[in-house]
Amino acid sequence: MSPSKFLPSHPSFESIRKQAKKLVRQFAAGDPDALARVHAQLPAPILPLSLRDAQLVLAREYGFAGWQDLRAAVIRLEGKSLEWVAAEAERAIHGNNVEQLAQLIQEYPALLSWRGDSGESLLGFATGSFGDSGDPYREQMFTRLECAEFLLDSGAIANPAIWEGAIRARAKGVLQLLSRKGVLPRSLDTLAALGDYDGVRDCLDASRARTIDDAAAITQAFLTACMFDHRAVAALTLDRCIELDPALGERVEKWRGRNGFVDYLAEHAPQCGHSWQTSVSPWQTVVMNELRLAIDEDNLQEFTRWLQQEPDLLGESQVAQQVKILEHAVLKDRGPFITRLLEFAPGLAMRRPPSSALEFALEYGRAHLLPLLTPIWPLPDDLCHAAGVGDFARVKGWFDEAGHPRLGSLGQHHPTNNPSALRNLHWTPANAQHVLDVALAWACMNRHFEIASFLLERGANVNTNWSTHEPASMLHECAIRGNYEAAQFLIDHGIDMTTRDYRWNATAEGWAYHAAKDKNMAEFLARAENARKTQSV
Repeated sequence: MSPSKFLPSHPSFESIRKQAKKLVRQFAAGDPDALARVHAQLPAPILPLSLRDAQLVLAREYGFAGWQDLRAAVIRLEGKSLEWVAAEAERAIHGNNVEQLAQLIQEYPALLSWRGDSGESLLGFATGSFGDSGDPYREQMFTRLECAEFLLDSGAIANPAIWEGAIRARAKGVLQLLSRKGVLPRSLDTLAALGDYDGVRDCLDASRARTIDDAAAITQAFLTACMFDHRAVAALTLDRCIELDPALGERVEKWRGRNGFVDYLAEHAPQCGHSWQTSVSPWQTVVMNELRLAIDEDNLQEFTRWLQQEPDLLGESQVAQQVKILEHAVLKDRGPFITRLLEFAPGLAMRRPPSSALEFALEYGRAHLLPLLTPIWPLPDDLCHAAGVGDFARVKGWFDEAGHPRLGSLGQHHPTNNPSALRNLHWTPANAQHVLDVALAWACMNRHFEIASFLLERGANVNTNWSTHEPASMLHECAIRGNYEAAQFLIDHGIDMTTRDYRWNATAEGWAYHAAKDKNMAEFLARAENARKTQSV
């Protein structure tokens, strides 16, 4: 395509971003030049003009196919920092493009030792699993083994975080790759994950001979063997756990016996493994899983019975487990279970440990649970939390009379003060737009649509790639949560219904069908998209 304008010799990406926002404002005001520019590039634009479409117009004016191509070109001209190149390498890894990754490594060998703000390396990105990878399909979707092998062959160093993450995610392929490349240590935990019975037995014999048994390491090896369904290894390590803790043996025999105990944990590995295993005792792993199941099945009686039966779980030494129980109750929208847990006066009520409970409540449209949580964790005073709880007066206080954000220090606002959230969304470095967009998302998820409209009028992006776990869209979250009201609001305000998520390459309709198994929501979205196409003809 022939460009109608050309980049200066020293462009600024921030300046380009402002040009797109200015085009949105000018188009909305009916500026003749802006109208002509938009219609030249988009013959049938969806109204009101979104920032995403304004960015596409600008990219085409500069002779690029899309905004990402324009962005890449501008940043190249600004100066290729290693951070930018690392971001390009991550994009290559996500696309499983070994050829492109190899080219970047050849040009920038420092990438092999690069570490991001969170400490993650490119090898960590290639081997990391956001969710459970206990079956080959999920591991293929979550990891990029071909890129990982190339990085290892090129000299990337595998640190403990790599194999520890693979064990938590049950990523067999990653562990086998590391073992094949000779970078996986033969520790009790890794041997248990690989199912190396002889290796585990030798480790146990050696520790017994030295009379320096590490009970925590043996417990971890037992749970790991169960996670990977290596039942012979699990039985071997359970025997040693019981030697060290005869009381455990009494509980196991009274409950289901040793074989039944191993079978139970192996069968519940997807739950016990990725989400709930934190080096607790084997018996406590069972207790935590039974509490989780009671929450899932909305069985308050069974939940109460386990809390009464296991008073040790409610002490200050078990605060981390209490937080997990409470957070799971938030995710499942089980207010009575939160109340019941707190009635037992657990240690978390006194300790106020770090937790994602407030964030989960607002992200998943559970703001009605906040009165149960704020006695423990006070609500932060920032734009996103004000929008999520529906505090319109406080939301307005974060803007000046001209409608511009006056956020003060960005560090006081979610998500800029939450590194894991930023990392999940690839929003580094964070900026004010991210704050506006999360505020919009939380307002929508919790059905505060007057606030959502207010934020859209002041620069929040309806086509933000916000989602709870990875870049997608707000509509994806509505689809998987069954939030029809928010979905309709977003559709009415022009959200792009063709956006695909980062990991699975699926639209919101695809999430409804395949992830939520919600045929009604999928059909609702399909009808809305067809209606929009009909209107644009």
